[in-house]
Amino acid sequence: MTQTTAQTTYGYQDLGPLMGLMTGDEKHGPAATSTLDALWVLYDRVLRVDPRHPDDPGRDRFLLSKGHGPMAYYAVLAAKGFFPVDWLEGFGGYGSPLGHHPDRLLVPGAEIGSGSLGHGLPLAVGSALGLRAQGLTDPAVWVLIGDAELDEGSNHEALAYAGAAGLDRLHTLVIDNDSTTHGWRGGIASRFEAAGWSAATVDGRDHEALHAAFTAAHPGRPHAVVARVEQKN
Repeated sequence: MTQTTAQTTYGYQDLGPLMGLMTGDEKHGPAATSTLDALWVLYDRVLRVDPRHPDDPGRDRFLLSKGHGPMAYYAVLAAKGFFPVDWLEGFGGYGSPLGHHPDRLLVPGAEIGSGSLGHGLPLAVGSALGLRAQGLTDPAVWVLIGDAELDEGSNHEALAYAGAAGLDRLHTLVIDNDSTTHGWRGGIASRFEAAGWSAATVDGRDHEALHAAFTAAHPGRPHAVVARVEQKN
């Protein structure tokens, strides 16, 4: 399976205008813009997904745990052809499939309904285990979490289990904009490494650094990428 793009070609430079189509209150703008570069690199260069066949069993799975700021996610999905761009104009409106939290039953390409913090990584662990049990060894599982989600104990249980189980098809992208309450000596990556993960910390706006970290080899271990992003208001 190869990655495909929308019939109308959109690039990274179009994401700002696409996000601009989404108006209204409670947009969680900083939460969205902090994920924009990492999401684009994933969907443009890494994930094996096809908007024409969003339920292909061999697809990579991407889970947005940081679902309370989905504007960048929606813009990227629209740019890649998962749904029409004109859906963006109804963001958050009555009858729109694009709510303030993504709904997997309404948004093509969305793997989970999300927004409540702390659920995405445990769900990703379950997804990786389920694929392993089915003998599907090619699909990768990716989950994007915010650094503040690491205040939730459910994530620490999940990352501890994943390291011990050697879930090497599991990848966690942590958007680190200094909003977490708790910290660790050596940074967030050290928490994953202590649990047996491969981990890297990169500039969350540097596309080449993100791509290199996303595609780094990590045989026998799950992989975490911590993307440092300066908070913008």
